[in-house]
Amino acid sequence: MGSNSSRIGDLPKNEYLKKLSGTESVSENDPFWNQLLSFSFPAPTSSTELKLLEEATVSVCRSLVENNPRTGNLGALIKVFLSRTKELKLSAECQNHIFIWQTHNALFIICCLLKVFICEMSEEELQLHFTYEEKSPGSYSSDSEDLLEELLCCLMQLITDIPLLDITYEISVEAVSTMVVFLSCQLFHKEVLRQSISHKYLMQGRCLPYTSKLVKTLLYNFIRQEKPPPPGAHVFPQQSDGGGLLYGLASGVATGLWTVFTLGGVGSKAAAAAEVSSPLANQSLLLLLVLANLTDAADAPNPYRQAIMSFKNTQDSSPFPSSIPHAFQINFNSLYMALCEQQTSDQATLLLYTLLHQNSNIRTYMLARTDMENLVLPILEILYHVEERNSHHVYMALIVLLILTEDDGFNRSIHEVMLKNITWYSERVLTEISLGSLLILVVIRTIQYNMTRTRDKYLHTNCLAALANMSAQFRSLHQYAAQRIISLFSLLSKKHNKVLEQATQSLRGSLSSNDVPLPDYVITFFSSRLLQAGAELSVERVLEIIKQGVVALPKDRLKKFPELKFKYVEEEQPEEFFIPYVWSLVYNSAVGLYWNPQDIQLFTMDSD
Repeated sequence: MGSNSSRIGDLPKNEYLKKLSGTESVSENDPFWNQLLSFSFPAPTSSTELKLLEEATVSVCRSLVENNPRTGNLGALIKVFLSRTKELKLSAECQNHIFIWQTHNALFIICCLLKVFICEMSEEELQLHFTYEEKSPGSYSSDSEDLLEELLCCLMQLITDIPLLDITYEISVEAVSTMVVFLSCQLFHKEVLRQSISHKYLMQGRCLPYTSKLVKTLLYNFIRQEKPPPPGAHVFPQQSDGGGLLYGLASGVATGLWTVFTLGGVGSKAAAAAEVSSPLANQSLLLLLVLANLTDAADAPNPYRQAIMSFKNTQDSSPFPSSIPHAFQINFNSLYMALCEQQTSDQATLLLYTLLHQNSNIRTYMLARTDMENLVLPILEILYHVEERNSHHVYMALIVLLILTEDDGFNRSIHEVMLKNITWYSERVLTEISLGSLLILVVIRTIQYNMTRTRDKYLHTNCLAALANMSAQFRSLHQYAAQRIISLFSLLSKKHNKVLEQATQSLRGSLSSNDVPLPDYVITFFSSRLLQAGAELSVERVLEIIKQGVVALPKDRLKKFPELKFKYVEEEQPEEFFIPYVWSLVYNSAVGLYWNPQDIQLFTMDSD
């Protein structure tokens, strides 16, 4: 770090980092900070180099963990960052590239430090590191300023208030990433955290008023999918004389550090991160999902979940009820289009599920759309390629379909939408088919795949529930869809008969000779009419006889079956599933963040 360019391998020996993590206290007004924050080094070009960067940072961080109680240098660095953020908005308006660049570097160092601190110690110990004021060993002032809460509030302000420009894109990404890191203590616990210091800060106190504004900003970041500016083209404009040392240094940061924010971790993470076209949208969505799945406090519900549950369309002019906190409005059309376009990722499907399940305004809006094929087709494609997707992504896609099929209007309308040339469906050429028939084909294919491969009861039940919900509205089915329904019925009937035969055999010994099974009156009625009509009947004649029989059939002999509607019901403790799932997405999808797999406790990690 500092004004001399460094290679990643040189970081543990860097004099500025040594001073930061050493035994000497550095005042927040010391010129040292300007030197520390004017750094550049060659960009990591692979997941291996990103891991090396993390390992180099760990050694510095551990020294700081040991010495900070005596030096207070972490607090001084944070105060330097906080003082700079007060002028950040003005700097963005004035195009003060140097100021924004150094402020970004300060936040980058803080984020790297936080990752190791959170991994190495409890939240209580971390809080002490943020509140040390005295310089004598082990001293702590109970009335000292709480820098942890102030830093969190500052990050929320930065995310929501700083305009998104080319020169502020990087620091916006880093602010979102740092908030994710703040909440990453969950990764290092096997059980779901129900009480946490970071949760407390976010759910009450100074951070609480930013709830709705933060959720709205994160949603708009996801909607807009802003791509990063070209490396090196936005930090400093090229000067005619080449710019000198300062330009060269800043240019090095632009082409160097920026790549750090667009690379993934080790192993399978690199491929996933390389596909991220908008780091800001990706990180914003991950943070939004983390916040939405925080457990409720003992005395108050999760305000971020409340905000997600209650926001309305910008075209809705009706007032919010006074009982609904953290409410806001957002453009539903833009949100809908973004959700349709981004369903290839787990996190986008999880957001779609969250909104459909928890926000009745969104659910009503989506079900009223006349272009539902734009949303349903990506979901069907996820299910169609079930063998290529992870099980959680498939479950979320299936639950989305189940929620949609709870609505009779949806079940009717999908048979009115005609599609042409579904290229990803390879079993048969489908030149023209209704959306409803395609949905049936894909769900049945998922059932058959599950019966022969995974044998997952949960997947099976929800697939059949979705089919059952749609069945009353089947209209003008494609002949291939009708054929697959018959084939599925035949397959399930054989399995049912086999189970029934086994049960009958076990009960046969307990039946008396007088126990005679009653004939199936519906079947007997129509069979007799067909026999009376003679042999060699055409299909048309059989259909005519059945229609005439329906009119003459005594209604008092029939059993009335109630119309069943299967509804998705979340489990009693959904956080036991969703919190590990969300953090697995963060681990695998977060750009520029790496955690050692051996440190992860929340879920099983591969060591590669």
